[in-house]
Amino acid sequence: MSRVIAFCFLLLASVLGYLHIDSRPVWAPFVADQPAENIHVSELSQESPETSRPVKVLKNTVPAIPAKPSLRMNWLPDTGAPSVHAASLIALKDGAVRAFWFAGSREGAPDVVINTAVFDPQAGRWGAPMVVMDRVSAEKGLSRYIAKLGNPVPARMADGRIQLFFVTVSIGGWAGSSISTVISDDEGLTWGRPQRLISSPLINLSTLVKSPAIAFADGRLGLPAYHEWIGRFGEFLRIEANQVIDKRRMSSGRSAIQPVVFVDGPQDASAFFRQTRSSAQLKQIPVSETKNAGQSWSAVKDLEIPNPNSALAALTLANGTRLMVLNNIEAGRYRLVMVMRESSSSEWRVTQVLEDDESLPNDQRREFSYPYLVSTSGEDAHLVYTWDRKKIRHVYFSADWFKHALSSLKEKEMQ
Repeated sequence: MSRVIAFCFLLLASVLGYLHIDSRPVWAPFVADQPAENIHVSELSQESPETSRPVKVLKNTVPAIPAKPSLRMNWLPDTGAPSVHAASLIALKDGAVRAFWFAGSREGAPDVVINTAVFDPQAGRWGAPMVVMDRVSAEKGLSRYIAKLGNPVPARMADGRIQLFFVTVSIGGWAGSSISTVISDDEGLTWGRPQRLISSPLINLSTLVKSPAIAFADGRLGLPAYHEWIGRFGEFLRIEANQVIDKRRMSSGRSAIQPVVFVDGPQDASAFFRQTRSSAQLKQIPVSETKNAGQSWSAVKDLEIPNPNSALAALTLANGTRLMVLNNIEAGRYRLVMVMRESSSSEWRVTQVLEDDESLPNDQRREFSYPYLVSTSGEDAHLVYTWDRKKIRHVYFSADWFKHALSSLKEKEMQ
């Protein structure tokens, strides 16, 4: 009995030590204006219900506005894997874009690897793919059994290096995940040894990543994460190199995962979530906000755009125009659109229908999901998304394309 008591005392002491706020660095403000070659996240303002104007509901019947010049579309390199998913992007220092995605015989299979490739904007094509991480390499580097890999997310560290976060599972399904990280000193050509992020002093399970990190003024990163075991909710990790120095809850219950954070100012930000609600609840986009640089989050009114339990992507251009790419339907992932909102407007409009299989029978509809956006100049946008789990589509929106789209929106509003 005395040994049990002693063990419990030591366990309690370790937990209290982990939670001792005074021993952690003071919270720094967000970096509100990040350069294009740094971490590309949105500055999407979401005011509190008491002070904000009502956001108009996005209607699926709004037609896509023809845009010229035309979009540039291609595919990420084919590695021969029958299943691909969860692509992400980061802008490189030379103006190129590097993509990451996982590929294998199926999601969660032991043969899944994390690939990367670079898009050359001058040539307009993708280079040859290479493997960043496979299960065997992860096992050797982490010194633990790894059953599967998933969800690579890159970030730019304050010292200029690229840090890649990815999900690893040692036991069970995705609910048994933890986040690991690896760092590159040469823009992703080579990578160091992977290390596991410790986000909990106990079992350290069920922490996943999907969305871009944001920067703090002290050089640390804020990493939106989420939990899927005994409740589904968002979490905000404060990262220093390969260590989690703080963690805060972003949403509660079993209804909101895969948060995307939009910085509104040094202390203010909003998080938009993929909803996982029951069939009786609204299929809209849950929202939380912080007024103290991520130390605490509170739920606010939903963004009244349909969400079918699917991830979304978002980006703010240099002129304040806000973009989102999402499945604007309540069930299924057969329709994917880009919506746009001017900085002076409260209304979201569909500006481009990227994919739409609504006219097909249900059993023939394909999946278009997991969008990810990044900009290299603040005036353009690169988009990648899963195309029926067989390919990764890449779409480039030029600065001229956005100028034409904004002009069309203004003309439509004047009619």
